[in-house]
Amino acid sequence: MELTGEEDAEMRGGPDPEIAATMGFSGFGKKARTFDLEAMFEQTRRTAVERSRKVLEAREREKEEQAEKDLRSSCINPSASASNATGTGTTSTQRRKVRSESENSSDEELTGPSKQSPTSAQGPVEDTDDEDDDFIGPPLPPGFKDSDDDNDDDTEEEDNNPVKKIPDSHEITLQHGTKAVSALGLDPSGARLITGGYDYDVKFWDFAGMDASLQAFRSLQPCECHQIRSLQYSSTGDVILVVSGNSQAKVLDRDGFPVMECIKGDQYIVDMTNTKGHTAMLNSGCWHPKIKEEFLTCSNDGTVRTWDINNEKKHKTVFKPRSSQGKRVIPTSCTYSRDGKLIAAGCQDGSIQIWDRNMTVHTKFHCRQAHAPGTDTSCLTFSYDGVVLASRGGDNTLKLWDIRQLKKPLNSAEGLPSFFPMTDCCFSPDDKILVTGTSVKRGGGSGKLCFFYRESLQKLYEIEVTDASVVRSLWHPKLNQIMVGTGNGLAKVYYDPVKSQRGAKLCVVKTKRKERPAETLTQDYIITPHALPMFREPRQRSTRKQLEKDRLDPVKSHKPEPPVAGPGRGGRVGTHGGTLSSYIVKNIALDKTDDSNPREAILRHAKEAEENPYWISPAYAKTQPKAVFAEVEPEDDETDKPEWKKRKI
Repeated sequence: MELTGEEDAEMRGGPDPEIAATMGFSGFGKKARTFDLEAMFEQTRRTAVERSRKVLEAREREKEEQAEKDLRSSCINPSASASNATGTGTTSTQRRKVRSESENSSDEELTGPSKQSPTSAQGPVEDTDDEDDDFIGPPLPPGFKDSDDDNDDDTEEEDNNPVKKIPDSHEITLQHGTKAVSALGLDPSGARLITGGYDYDVKFWDFAGMDASLQAFRSLQPCECHQIRSLQYSSTGDVILVVSGNSQAKVLDRDGFPVMECIKGDQYIVDMTNTKGHTAMLNSGCWHPKIKEEFLTCSNDGTVRTWDINNEKKHKTVFKPRSSQGKRVIPTSCTYSRDGKLIAAGCQDGSIQIWDRNMTVHTKFHCRQAHAPGTDTSCLTFSYDGVVLASRGGDNTLKLWDIRQLKKPLNSAEGLPSFFPMTDCCFSPDDKILVTGTSVKRGGGSGKLCFFYRESLQKLYEIEVTDASVVRSLWHPKLNQIMVGTGNGLAKVYYDPVKSQRGAKLCVVKTKRKERPAETLTQDYIITPHALPMFREPRQRSTRKQLEKDRLDPVKSHKPEPPVAGPGRGGRVGTHGGTLSSYIVKNIALDKTDDSNPREAILRHAKEAEENPYWISPAYAKTQPKAVFAEVEPEDDETDKPEWKKRKI
């Protein structure tokens, strides 16, 4: 039967050439590839039947071995022979039944490809069904150990020895300044670090953009001449909270440009609830962990206030800590719980007071004698599980509290000196270790970074950081790196090449950029698109070629003038010349007599003029009287003269 062009094109899978040329897609008229589906199905069926046969043979061998074991046991125990015989007969009957069913159903049911059975490559193996999923391929060589097993052993060893979890094998040092680094902040992704200090500076460090020279890419003074007390990135990392020694907190964006500044309150109002902002120096501040627009500050005016970044004209809520007598107490530190539902403040009377975020009047939990009265509780931080609260006191202690039972601490560590009102503590990412720093006096040893077990507060490990106090410490959970701020203006980053991620590992591998001295010769290219062609500068094609040109130009490179050789030129006298002027100039230059004292210069010729007079003396030789010169008298001692006779200078 003959087919038309369209039918033939449809059978081939392509359009008719004439129609394709008319419609403009003649390039698609190629013949499609054909597949023999019946041959593919037949090949798949044969593979499935072969595999099924091998599986059944393996199962039959297992059953025969089991039957032999039963027969041997029946010979040893004749009383159970009847039951074994029945079982054997049943087994042989089932075996024949399974074989007949497999032959009948192999052509109908098993029609798809399947995995190759491990018994075909390895011979008869016990428990084939169990090993079918676990082990595929040739047997492993003796003594081979899987990498997963190595990792399991390492994790078990780390669990047994928590010191190996501390990433302190390597360190880098960032030079912030010469005064104490009183604030550290790291964004949630761990890409940027910010440091603030007593020198009023805030510096930005970008790990991905730094090289081995470890230089900050930006430095600014957001609060003029006020010490930086606290720095923190928001939960999204797009803005930074800056708490300084003044009464107004600031919010900056990631590049350091101001976003908002809190309003200052009226210091003549007695009730702090009725004023719009803080009226005294700020002590601390932090962001809400869930709401990215809300942050918290505490001040010497005796209040803890929450703010909204979209409303800088007034605070959101006010919390007023009170002593046991109901008097005003200054909060020295404040923080949110991990879920953001609780607000905790450490006060100067040694108490810790915790409020529900939605209830501003009465505290939900409080402990009146958490630390010694009159000391600054420098830090409060919640554990990652949200149950335990750690407090760093100015009485040289570190304490752990269960917020559900805040009457007495779970554990306490003593002998940890703290000279700074912002010495902090933090939990490790696995929530099993607590970290804090110690302070030292000048020349009194090294400041240490101390690690404690969370359960018992026993000292686990310590690092001698530098010969100054350790003020700030921060253990980032994503990077697994520890940032430390010290009292001598250093910010140190401890990391481990294996356990840590990114962060300091990115910048230590980059070599320092070599400074190119020729860059100082280049001049700025001025673009004047509407100037006349005769006044336009030629477009710079390559900086390197321009640098080489400027190097050869004596004017642009400020090349010193070489000495003149041969006849003089350019207004300069040559070293040799035939003219009288050049000869006189040359002799003047060679005359090195000193005419600074004219009297000595004249008397130098006196002896020669007296012995051999030539100009004036011969004419007056007979009539000239003998010259009499005045004798030099020593200066009279005026000490014996009266005051009115002494010479006045």
